[in-house]
This record gives sequence, structure tokens and C-alpha cells, in this order.
Amino acid sequence: MSNYRLKSVILIALLVFSSSFIQAKILLPSVFSDNMVLQQKTNAAIWGKATAGKAVKINVSWNKVNYGTITDTNGNWKIKVATPGYGGPYTITISDGELLVLNNVLIGDVWICSGQSNMEMPLAGWGKILNYEKEIADAKYPNIRLLQAEHITSDLPINDAKVVNSGWQECSPKYIAEFSSTAYFFAREVYEKTKIPIGLIHTSWGGTIAEAWTSAESLKKMADFSAAVDKIRAQAKKPSTVSYEEKVQNWVKMTTDKDSGYQAGQAKWLTSETADWKSMTLPVLWEDAALKNFDGVVWFSRKITMPQNWKTSGIKLNLGAIDDNDITYVNGVKVGETAGWNLARSYAIPADLLKPGENIITVRVFDSGGGGGIYGEAKELNLSNNAGEKISLAGDWKYKVGLDFKNIEAKPYEDNGPNRPTVLYNAMIHPYLQFSIKGAIWYQGESNADRAYQYRELFPTMIKDWRQKWGQGDFPFYFVQLANFMQVDNTPVESAWAELREAQQKTLSLPNTGMATIIDIGDAKDIHPKNKQEVGKRLGLIALAKTYGQKNNYSGPVYQSSKTEGKQIRLTFGNTENGLKAGGDKELTGFAIAGADKKFYWAKANIQGNQIIVSSDQVANPVAVRYAWGNNPVCNLISNDGLPASPFRTDTWQGITFGKK
Repeated sequence: MSNYRLKSVILIALLVFSSSFIQAKILLPSVFSDNMVLQQKTNAAIWGKATAGKAVKINVSWNKVNYGTITDTNGNWKIKVATPGYGGPYTITISDGELLVLNNVLIGDVWICSGQSNMEMPLAGWGKILNYEKEIADAKYPNIRLLQAEHITSDLPINDAKVVNSGWQECSPKYIAEFSSTAYFFAREVYEKTKIPIGLIHTSWGGTIAEAWTSAESLKKMADFSAAVDKIRAQAKKPSTVSYEEKVQNWVKMTTDKDSGYQAGQAKWLTSETADWKSMTLPVLWEDAALKNFDGVVWFSRKITMPQNWKTSGIKLNLGAIDDNDITYVNGVKVGETAGWNLARSYAIPADLLKPGENIITVRVFDSGGGGGIYGEAKELNLSNNAGEKISLAGDWKYKVGLDFKNIEAKPYEDNGPNRPTVLYNAMIHPYLQFSIKGAIWYQGESNADRAYQYRELFPTMIKDWRQKWGQGDFPFYFVQLANFMQVDNTPVESAWAELREAQQKTLSLPNTGMATIIDIGDAKDIHPKNKQEVGKRLGLIALAKTYGQKNNYSGPVYQSSKTEGKQIRLTFGNTENGLKAGGDKELTGFAIAGADKKFYWAKANIQGNQIIVSSDQVANPVAVRYAWGNNPVCNLISNDGLPASPFRTDTWQGITFGKK
């Protein structure tokens, strides 16, 4: 079914569902329905609308208390009911003279499940996790209940969310297939160990940024977002008459106009002399080379010599992956262009375009955020023909900056898109603030990785924001650290993803938080790891230990301190009651060491009790150690029960995302 048709079907279902409430006198928000879970051992709010000045009464089947109130002048009402320890099923009867009954209600623990696509990733559908068909068939847990929020944005806070499947449903093969796999496996782990009914409110959106999930009041306190919040509030009062598409077109045109590599709209750096250009060894992300913290346009040039006898049939120019977009020329003639940071480039070259002797390849690379450059594997960078001959293009290229985006206005936000500050908090979190919960689980960060230093403040701000808005104190907030992803680095390099993981780890300084480390179960070629069973289980282990009081380990070894001892550095770890070991019964991997020159080399690492001794013959006077520091590190430090150590570093040297906004 197409996305358009699917949205149409959902819209029709919502209209039908809404009309049934319109005909009733009592109107309830979408968080209340048959099959719901109410938080145990609390005064749980139930609210809605009815006729102004009308008496509303509630009776619940778990006690004999008569609850009641009078609606205000707008018809709003709210009643708090005392909930017992977990159990059920129960009924809730609401009346203003006519009865509305909620059936099959459980009392248990309610968890908010939010983030971006790795939280959203369903068991089936586009997700297709490991063994998804069997997992779906086995998902018969009537005491786990599911509420799925629909994607919606709002420039201002709204009071009701849109949901699918007519509200809460029991966990069954029918309803679990398109539900969050991480949330489900978390709930299954907790339920199987405690038998407490679990209610999951899944409200996430793939590809989204943390500031979208944070309230205006909290973001206004951060200088980086204050102006954007004001802009969105102003837009809510006076919507723009210019479409988002037109704004982007105008912005892209501006980048071309201001690109020094263009003159009067025509590329001028195609065959020019490059003696004053700088050199860069490709492939590499330019943040890992000479262009730290750079977003913008860079032109690359490479002269190649074509042998006299080289076959000219079926010639292809292969450039591997380029982040984000490229326009590629050979001898001043455009041969191709591609938009997409993770797509391999391969352009057919007309036989008469190349000539024996010197030829010039020019690539204009446009990067709007995060890593940038020609970054694929060296073996993918070549000129090839039908005879199987190849001319490697890996190595030194000349480069020149065409435009630094710091010198122009920022790329426009989509007027109704999700990646704008506050808009997902407003539409997908705010509607649940009155609903009592046990805690929250969170899986996000990929979309903020290029601004990892900013995330150090933003992520804790969001957590504190939710806690303040819910008014339940420091409720449990457990999150997933980013998995390993992208190609493996042959040498130690800087990494935005490593810095984002560090920002996540630093957030553990907030009370009642926990982090599931999954640096061992990622996929180099897929940003969405398929082993969501383990992700959910590790979140569950945290909850079982920290929230439910069970005695189980939930973390790998935790770095505590370092001490330089001559040519080696001694690292001390906490949470070592289960011991330290190298996974796979191999030598420890993933450690790098550097001297004062800040140049890191792979290091030897040996376990001594709860400590690890790190050294390298290439570093005589070491001052810093890093572990699992990279996009996709090869690392294997674990506890004896198999939980991995989180990436860390002993230095505080400025990273590549410092200052990025």
C-alpha cells in the first residue's frame, strides 16, 4: 500500500472514530480507550470534555469510591482516581447522565517510548528485525498493551494526540507487527521478570532532532535555540506565504551565487591551474582531515595520466560515497551529479572525452551538515573500463573551498516538518503530560551527531524539561547509546558519532537515568541495527535493576580514572564485580594512545584485575587513551556476563563538533 493511500485510510478511520465521540456527551482524549493501562499506586488523572456546568461522575471496578466534579465554562473536566497495585482487568464508567464505559482496563506501569527511527523501527514493515516472523507469531502478551501515536507536528502545544488502531490494543501478532520493536522487547523483558502489566505509549518519529521533542520554555533558555523558538511562535500567529520548497530553492540558488567556484552561474574551476590549492588525501571525511567543523562547498581536482594503449570502451568514473551531494566533471564537461550522503557514485564517461596523456577530474562537493567529502573506501575510487583495467584515484587531490556556510544564512526549516524546535513536543508529548507514567525510554541521537557538543546541554535539558512538565519528580529515564555504524577506520580518527556517545554518557550525571550500550551490535551498512531484541533487553535490565529492585547487572565495565606510568597508562574501571574480559576470547581491541602531539596510535591493552594497562611502541610519553572512539570501532571489552564497556576517552581535547550549531 502506498504511503499516500495508507495515510488516507488512517485519516478516514480517525474521522469515523472521532465522529463516534462527537455523538456522545462525554469526550475523552485519545489516550483513554478500552484496553488501556493506568499507572499503579497513584492518583491517576482522567479528563475530557462535556456540556458546560454538567456534573461528571466516575466509578471504577477496583474500589467503591464515587468520584465526581463539575465541568468548567468550556466544558473541561478532570478527576483523579486512586489506583491500587497492579492487576485487572477492570472497567471505568464515566457519566454525565449517559454512560461511557472503558472495558478491559489494566493497572500496571506505563512507559513513554520516544526518539527517532531506531525507536520507531517496527518488527515487520520497513524494519524486518532479526527473526521477525517468529517474533511476531510469538507476541501473545495480553498484559502488555500498545498505544501508537501518529506523526503530527504543531507550532504550539495541543491537548490531544492522534493515535492509530482506535486507541490501546492488547499485544498480539495482529498489532505488534508495526509497533516499535525496541519498546516491545523492553516491555517483554520487564513483564516476564515482574508480571506487572505494561502499557507502552509509543510516540517517535524517524530522522528527528532532540530539540523538536523539547518545549519552548526550556529551549528559550539555550542561546542556540532562542531565536528559532521565537520564529516558530511568530509563524504560528502569522503563517508564511512562501512555500518550504520555494525557500529551499532560493537558499540553494544563494549557495551557488556565493560559491567562489562559480561565475555568472557557470563553473570556473574546472580546468584552471591548481597550484594555489591545498592538498587532501582521499577518501576521507574532511572533518578528519584539514576542514574541522566545516559545512559548505569544496571543489576537488585530480590530474590523471591516461596510457596510450588504455581501452576507451565502457569507461566509468567511480568515486564511492560522497557526503552530501556532488557535481562531477571530466576535462571541463559535466559527467554526472548525485544527491545523497550514502550513495556510491559511478558515472559513465564518453570515449571521446578522455585523451591519452593528462586529464582533469573535478568534483564539487556540497555538504549541509555533519560529515562531508569523498569518504568511501580507497578501492572504490578509480577509473575503470570494460577490459577490467583500473586507474586508482585514491591519494592526493587538490582542493579549494568554494563557500563556507558559516558566512550565509542557515538552511530554512520545513514550515510543517518535524525537524524544527518544539514541534514534536507540542504535538506528540504535550498531550500526555497529565497521564501518569512510570518512566520513559529513549533511542535517538543520530540526527544530532554533527552537533554533539551542543547535545551535552540539549539532551539533559530535554530530560529535565519532560520531568518538570509531567510533575512526577525525577521519573526513570533510560536511553540507548548510539550503535557502531559506517565503515571501520584503519587508523584512529576523530568522530562525531563518538562525541555524541560521549554526550550521552555525560547525561548519566542526571539522577535516575540509565544508558544501554550497544557498541557491539551495530551494522556498518545499516543505521538501523536488526538485533532489537538485545537493545530492548538491555533497556529492560536497567529498569529491572534501578526501577524494580531486582539484583541483576545492567552495565559493562565503566571507566573511572587513568594514571600515566612511564611508557604506559593504567586505567581503572568500576562495575567490575563480574570481572573484565576480552570478548571472543581474543586480545583486547579498540584502544588507542597518544602523546602530547595528540596523534593517536592503536595500542596494546592487558587486563590486570579491575585495571587495564595500555601502551604502544610508537608513543614513548603517553598522555591520553581512547577506547572505541570512532563511528564503527572494533572493540571487545566486556564484563564476564557479556555486556560491553561504553566508549570513553581520558583526554578533554576539543572535538570536531565543538561550536557546531
